[in-house]
Amino acid sequence: MLACLAIGSFAQEGGSYKNAIGARLGSGYYDVFAASFKTFLSEKGAIELNLGFRPYSAYYNAYNSNWFNISFSAAYQHHFQIGDVDGLKWFIGGGITAYNTFSDDAYYRGFGLGIFPTGGVDYKFPKIPLNVSADVRPTIIIVEPYDYYNRFYAGNFGIAARYTF
Repeated sequence: MLACLAIGSFAQEGGSYKNAIGARLGSGYYDVFAASFKTFLSEKGAIELNLGFRPYSAYYNAYNSNWFNISFSAAYQHHFQIGDVDGLKWFIGGGITAYNTFSDDAYYRGFGLGIFPTGGVDYKFPKIPLNVSADVRPTIIIVEPYDYYNRFYAGNFGIAARYTF
């Protein structure tokens, strides 16, 4: 009962929020799961930070190789209201991602760096402290750790759910 009262006391009125923390699931280019933090710097401008990881497993000609990515992404997002729906916004922006791949195999390890434009939708539930979003981040790789990565990856999609405060 006390937990419900405490959570309810932090809920914002309407569909706006200042900060949110939660998780982002991605399509898996450099991360498949990420901790996500979003903060608004102004009414329309926000920064989203993601700390993520992705495990890999590959099997080539009776050779099994496993490796693991850790990534950090930062994006600026400029939000625009969608119609008269309280809390529903679309956004555009851009960002940068840095990732490192760890492996016992020297071929599958190293540092990577990319930049991306971003766009998506963001919804803050009016009566509960929950924000959900969906985005696309087509990534241009500037530094690639090994030949597995393409210089451009268009299919980088993600969804996020965050607790707002």
